[in-house]
Amino acid sequence: MTSTEAHEYPNSPDPAAASDSSNPAARQGSPWMVAPHQTAVAAGAVEDAVRRALAEDRAEDDITTRWAVPDGTRAQARVVARQDGVIAGTAITAEVYRQLGGDVVATEHVQDGDRVHTGQDLLTLAGPAREIITGERTALNFLQRMSGIATAAAAFAEAVAGLPVRILDTRKTAPGLRALDKAAVAAGGVSNHRLDLAAMVLLKENHIAAAGGVSAAIAAVRAHNTQGIAVEVEVESTAQAIEALHAEAEWIMLDNMSIEEMRYIVALRGTEEPRLEASGNITLSTVRSVAQTGVDAISVGGITHSAPAFDLSLLLTPTTLAGESPRAAADGRPGQRFG
Repeated sequence: MTSTEAHEYPNSPDPAAASDSSNPAARQGSPWMVAPHQTAVAAGAVEDAVRRALAEDRAEDDITTRWAVPDGTRAQARVVARQDGVIAGTAITAEVYRQLGGDVVATEHVQDGDRVHTGQDLLTLAGPAREIITGERTALNFLQRMSGIATAAAAFAEAVAGLPVRILDTRKTAPGLRALDKAAVAAGGVSNHRLDLAAMVLLKENHIAAAGGVSAAIAAVRAHNTQGIAVEVEVESTAQAIEALHAEAEWIMLDNMSIEEMRYIVALRGTEEPRLEASGNITLSTVRSVAQTGVDAISVGGITHSAPAFDLSLLLTPTTLAGESPRAAADGRPGQRFG
């Protein structure tokens, strides 16, 4: 996965520092931990995710492929887009085949964040047919999930184009795949909210209930927050929002509020502080109206938890059957679709 130039936005942290959630600089100021298109993922996260996926699939004991495909058969394959959208996860295919033995060469024709069209070749593979087929589903699963998230993210970013607001993701990611899900979000042009529970303070309804109210929760956090970590508080009513304003919260999340309520709170705030974030059941059809209330950010959990898988196919053509001499890939033999 490649990193491209970050979009600048007021009060965003340094992307290089923000990409490392263990860096204290990433934990201060804005809850936007990564700027759009900062899509590089730590190699360890990719390796670990691929390792677990191949183990889950028992790739070392693919009886169907081992029994049906003669050893020594070589092939070429194309990964083809079956819809328009935004791609993410391109580097994972090479990691899948590296872990399967390293004999398959994966060539990327697109980069994370690229817009692609139906019928476009995204990657090509060359090597042992057995390895290509065994790794196919694992590679496509990552590509389909990450590209689906990137495509959904891009749709939300486009929906608020021209407005001074930023779309954020949430922690509603697939367990164990958060680094990949958030990289896909960034590839689609949307910012990452906090990466984990240690990245910033976000007081939600259960924290507030257990602490004894909005003001009490904010005061309790301030008593411990000696590192200047960013603090945000979620409110569910105008009364709670007013309480948070009086408590001088840095960020206030307006959860499941009406357009009229959000406009009122924006007007009540008056200045640019505190920052206001809208959240809760926001869809493509409503996000622009929410943005027009004057909030600074809008978080959308559906980008990661409900994005449809991106439609892809892997088309394989044998180039050398076991015991035969090599023949050109362009010999007119039709590619076979697997999936």
